[in-house]
Amino acid sequence: MSLFHGLETSASALTSQRLRMDVVSSNMANQNSTRATMNEDGDWEPYRRRMTSMSPNESNFQNHFNHALGRATETGQGVRVDGIVEDETPFQEVYRPEHPDADEDGYVQMPNVDPLKEMIDLMSATRSYEANVTAMDANKNMMLKGLEIGQQ
Repeated sequence: MSLFHGLETSASALTSQRLRMDVVSSNMANQNSTRATMNEDGDWEPYRRRMTSMSPNESNFQNHFNHALGRATETGQGVRVDGIVEDETPFQEVYRPEHPDADEDGYVQMPNVDPLKEMIDLMSATRSYEANVTAMDANKNMMLKGLEIGQQ
């Protein structure tokens, strides 16, 4: 286990949570975009909500090797973002006959972005980010105390 293992773990979490906050910001910015992508029929579709998919970061050879030998340690390896996935919930139908994208009946398909869900996701990502900053500071302070012991 490296001296910097805790910092690397917190750094991976900080990077992942920052990306999660960026995705939420993009969702909030596009919550009224009715012409985000063009489908195969040539018609415009509204913006589709995006979410981050995360998993534990266990991809290095040393972890697999130790696991195969039965010497696996159960310490955390950090987190990685597997990808950004689109939410497949149906679009919202809103009655706005004056809107340029309204159909014959006056309904407009709006993005499937719920501002309440996005704010909850943003708060969760922010709290996780803050917790990892605190863990990183604690790790840094322990390293500094270790250096102070070595000076005396």
